[in-house]
Amino acid sequence: MFNEHKKSIQWGGETLTLETGKIARQADASVVATLGETSVMANVTFAKEPKPGQDFFPLTVHYQEKYYAAGKIPGGYFKREARPTEKETLTSRLIDRPVRPLFVDGFRNEVLVMCTVLSHDLTNEPDIVAMIAASAALTLSGVPFRGPIGAARVGFVNGQYVLNPAVDDIQGLRNKPEQRLDLVVAGTKDAVMMVESEAYELSEEEMLGAVTFAHAQMQPVIDLIIDLAEEAANEPFDFQPVDYSALSARVRELGAKLMQDAFAIRVKQERYAAKDAAEEAILAQLTEEERANPNLKAALKDLESSVLRGDIVRGGRRIDGRRLDEVRPIVSETGILPRTHGSALFTRGETQALVVTTLGTGDDEQFIDALHGNFKESFLLHYNFPPYSVGEVGRVGSPGRREIGHGKLAWRALQAVLPPQTEFPYTIRVVSEITESNGSSSMASVCGGSLSMMDAGVPLKAPVAGVAMGLVLEDDGQWAVLTDILGDEDHLGDMDFKVAGTEAGITSLQMDIKVAGITPEIMGKALEQAKAGRMHILGEMAKALTSANSFSEYAPRIETMTIPTDKIREVIGSGGKVIREIVETSGAKVDINDDGTIKIASSNGDAIKKAYDMIYSIVAEPEEGGVYKGTVVKIVDFGAFVNFFGKRDGLVHVSQIENRRLNHPSDALKEGQEVWVKLLGFDDRGKVRLSMKVVDQETGKEVTKEEAPADQA
Repeated sequence: MFNEHKKSIQWGGETLTLETGKIARQADASVVATLGETSVMANVTFAKEPKPGQDFFPLTVHYQEKYYAAGKIPGGYFKREARPTEKETLTSRLIDRPVRPLFVDGFRNEVLVMCTVLSHDLTNEPDIVAMIAASAALTLSGVPFRGPIGAARVGFVNGQYVLNPAVDDIQGLRNKPEQRLDLVVAGTKDAVMMVESEAYELSEEEMLGAVTFAHAQMQPVIDLIIDLAEEAANEPFDFQPVDYSALSARVRELGAKLMQDAFAIRVKQERYAAKDAAEEAILAQLTEEERANPNLKAALKDLESSVLRGDIVRGGRRIDGRRLDEVRPIVSETGILPRTHGSALFTRGETQALVVTTLGTGDDEQFIDALHGNFKESFLLHYNFPPYSVGEVGRVGSPGRREIGHGKLAWRALQAVLPPQTEFPYTIRVVSEITESNGSSSMASVCGGSLSMMDAGVPLKAPVAGVAMGLVLEDDGQWAVLTDILGDEDHLGDMDFKVAGTEAGITSLQMDIKVAGITPEIMGKALEQAKAGRMHILGEMAKALTSANSFSEYAPRIETMTIPTDKIREVIGSGGKVIREIVETSGAKVDINDDGTIKIASSNGDAIKKAYDMIYSIVAEPEEGGVYKGTVVKIVDFGAFVNFFGKRDGLVHVSQIENRRLNHPSDALKEGQEVWVKLLGFDDRGKVRLSMKVVDQETGKEVTKEEAPADQA
């Protein structure tokens, strides 16, 4: 009934298995990849005909995490997986980016790749397994795909690279100083296709070494996929790219000079208007048949590409006249919004980000319900890319994959320099509003985010800057690396290589390419050039701010204290009665963690002190010999009971009230009176013994023998 095929290897200390032929047999290809006990099913289907008039490649990748994979039921009211989580969106992009460039040029049939996590052993991350499964399914499907690709995750511990570190090792790297890297690399047999990383100030040499290590370690995976394909692959789909070379030559003949003149204009909007005019002039000279050709847009793009790329590689001249390694003019400003906790406006050429920082308390942390467990995130970065930033009219809705991806890249770049939660117990939310865009708005978000947080008083370990690098790689082998690319250079070039970091090293690296891989030589050159660009940008940022400002008067103040865990119940009280009383009386917000850490927050310092004192009085123990201020709560024949340490009461015997004989304690005291007492100790039954007469009731200072009245000395 089943035509099963299975291949396995030992990889990174675990068994990697690829299986096909048993599940989802009506898909063009289905592969279940298993690493350890983490299993992901990848299914590929593709249309056998393109849609009429289709002028782009419609590839869709969906990565889904099913809660049953980890033996969990989804949280919330709806016990069903709903819209994609941030992790699912980012992993979908992670799979899409390296496979998209490997489809044969001109293929425009719709392709759907669906990856579903079936089992998660809480040790092996399913994203790498999903990339491998998707690569294998595409290779088996018969679709014109120039793969396979392999994938690997790399850690860096004590100067050593680690293949596929465990989930716990890469979770929350900020709190694990020995873990300095979370790097994902995808590539073919010959070259690297995609890089995504979170790093902790690694040098360019260390980062390049990690990429090289990952590429070498993924080779057995590529061989495994090829072995499986030799047995189980479908017949290749009969696809022949349409030859539109004649149309392309005609378009070039009519418009080469017009397009060169358009690209010579340095202002983006004026250049785009000139390009549109050039296209209209070309169209006006084409025949009706040529204008109806579905490849006309591709021919026009080929013309733009040849003009831009030719000027760069052969003439060393960029659209805006810059050198290949030159960064556009930068203006950095901070404190531009009066009521926010921190703000910055970062402008680089025609790219601009307005970045705002808000400081919050533990109540503002984001709760993450993930397959490997639930946790809270105290650093949030949200990136918004409205249509007006590129001068367009468009639909405004919830964040798309691009906005989520760019925001996560900036998050990775900045979180490496955040202070520990024990030193800075705030929830930090950074929002980047892209107000202008012409290349590398995510890196503008990194620069603006760094300045904005310092403006809010966040004591970053060091400022962070980011720069986007580009590549033009010609068929004859000539190539050029570009620093701080424009939108056109990104669109018509071969690489988008983003590097962020401090003066000390790299904190984030992301690479996407449109060709079939790049060599270590090109990557090394890009890293070297990016370092120079990053240092220049850091210097420009320093003109606005170099270290953390003082707190805004509108930001909350937070003080932390740690109590024994066995005292937590006393602070909370029955049904939360005690903690509610503390909050209502003091006016401060109080968060209590299971480890005994308490965060007290308020914009009023007196409120924080009052809450602190109330909690301290509950959890602390009075010291014998200590002097305390208390209140008389009850008077009896033999003395008075004084509430002197939080809720703690003690007895002041009538003989300890004053240095004279009293007929009754009420001769000297009344209920509600504030008095100073010294803790003498405890009687045989553990009752507290207090004394008033050894303390000066005016000053609260203990009276020595020499200071006592003569008749009592």
